[in-house]
Amino acid sequence: MRPNLRRVAALGAGILLVGATAFAAAGCGGSSSNANTRTTVSGLPQSIGKGEGALNLIEWPYYSDKSFADKFEQQTGCTIRRKDAGSSNQMVALMRTGGGGGGGQYDMVSASGDASLRLIAGGDVRPVNVDLIPAWKDFIPAFQSPAHNTVGGVHYGVSLQWGPNTLMYNTDKIKPAPKDWSILYEPTYRGQITVPNNPIQIADAALYLSKTKPSLGITDPYELTQEQFDATIDLLKQQKPLVKTYWNYAADEIQAFAQGDVSVGASWPYQTLQLQAKKLPITEIIPRQGVTGWADTWMVAKRAPHPNCAYMWMKYVSTPQVQAQQALVFGETPVNPNACPYMNKLEAGSCAKYHLNEPESFYSTIKFWKTPVADCGNSDDSATEDTNCMDYNQWQKSWTEVTG
Repeated sequence: MRPNLRRVAALGAGILLVGATAFAAAGCGGSSSNANTRTTVSGLPQSIGKGEGALNLIEWPYYSDKSFADKFEQQTGCTIRRKDAGSSNQMVALMRTGGGGGGGQYDMVSASGDASLRLIAGGDVRPVNVDLIPAWKDFIPAFQSPAHNTVGGVHYGVSLQWGPNTLMYNTDKIKPAPKDWSILYEPTYRGQITVPNNPIQIADAALYLSKTKPSLGITDPYELTQEQFDATIDLLKQQKPLVKTYWNYAADEIQAFAQGDVSVGASWPYQTLQLQAKKLPITEIIPRQGVTGWADTWMVAKRAPHPNCAYMWMKYVSTPQVQAQQALVFGETPVNPNACPYMNKLEAGSCAKYHLNEPESFYSTIKFWKTPVADCGNSDDSATEDTNCMDYNQWQKSWTEVTG
C-alpha cells in the first residue's frame, strides 16, 4: 500500500459560505436522480461523447494511481494530468482559480465531504447525470445521494471511496477493552491519547455529546447551535490535557503507536491495518455511540475543458474491479459493494477488514463529513424553519483555540 498522505482536510478560514439560495443557483442545469426523488433541470448530457484526449485532475495523491489509471488511458485516449492536493482547502482554492469559477484549467476534483458543499455553493462544479454511470445503481444506498454531494435531488458528482473514523487501541495496554468514545474524554489514559488535528474533529465530540447529554438536543453533529457548539468546545478543552498528540497525517499516528508514545486514539482502518501488519497488538472498534466518517466524490468543474473524458473517468472508477484496486492502493473502502470479491482476490480478507461487508444498517451509524453552515436545520429536508448554527469559520477558529 502507498502511505496515506491526505487528511489535513481544512475547509479554509475566511471563506464565507452562502445558504440555500446559492445551492439552488449553483452549477449548470441537468437531470439528476435521488434514491427517492428525481429532480429534472435542463442541460445535462444524455450520452457520453468522444473523448477530448486529456483529463486534468485535482486529486488526493494516488487517486488516479497508474496501477489502474493506465488501462483507462489506453481504453479512452484520455491522458491524465494530475495535480495532487494536500488538503480540502487547497482543492477548493485550485478549483476556484483554475477549475470552476476560474480559468477552466481543471476537469475534476476528488473532493471530500468537508469541501464538496462549498464547491456546490460557490458554483464551482456542475450537476452530473448519474444515469450515464451504470455502476451508480449498484452503490451502497448511503452513497448514491448523500447530503455532501446531492442537493435538492440534484447530483453534483459521483461518490468514490469512504472510511469510518474508528477508535483504535493497543490491546496490551488498554484493559478492559473500550466500548465507547468516553475513553478519549476521561483521565484514565491521560498522556496516551491521540486525535486528528482537524477542525472537523469537533463533530466527533458533538456526536459523543448527542448520546451522553441528550438534553442538548444535538441531532446532527455538523449543525450546532451556539449552545450546542459551546458545550462541544468545552468538552474538547477538557480533553486537551489528556491528549499526547494531535496527528496531522496517518503516518504520524502509525509512528506514535509503533513507538509506544500513545495507546488509544481516533483513527481510520488504514492505520489499524498498517500496525497489524507490523505484528503490533492493535485493534479498532466502532463505538456504541456511532462514528463520523469521510467520503469522497469525483466532481466535474463548471468550466471543465474535457467533460467527456470526465464522464468516462467517473464511469471507469465506479466499476467493481477499479474500486477494489483503488481501495487497496490508498487504504479505504469502495462505495460499490460488488468490489468485495475483487478486493479479497487481491488481498485475502480485505473486504471485511475495510468494512465493505457490513449490513446496510451499519451506514446509519456513520455521520459523514459535511461543511457546517450558518443556515442549517434542514438535514431532514422537512424542516420548515431555518436554524442559526455555527459555520466552519467559527469551527476553525475555535479548534485553533483548543489545540493552540
